[in-house]
Amino acid sequence: MKKDDKAPEFLTVEIKDPEGRSWGIVHAIPRDFNTGSVGYFGVGKICNPENPMARYQFNMNITLIGSKPRK
Repeated sequence: MKKDDKAPEFLTVEIKDPEGRSWGIVHAIPRDFNTGSVGYFGVGKICNPENPMARYQFNMNITLIGSKPRK
């Protein structure tokens, strides 16, 4: 399995709309996926800055390309 030895301990991802307004920040932690790939996974809640009552759940996978073992 391919690893990235220079990858950071975690990633911080900011979600912005086209006008540059921040909807929220999500932290992604290292993960070994069930597929055999490695990367980062993050989950959190973000909200519309124009309507704070509109909340969204956010999930992300960030996968290292080529990290899945070959069969």
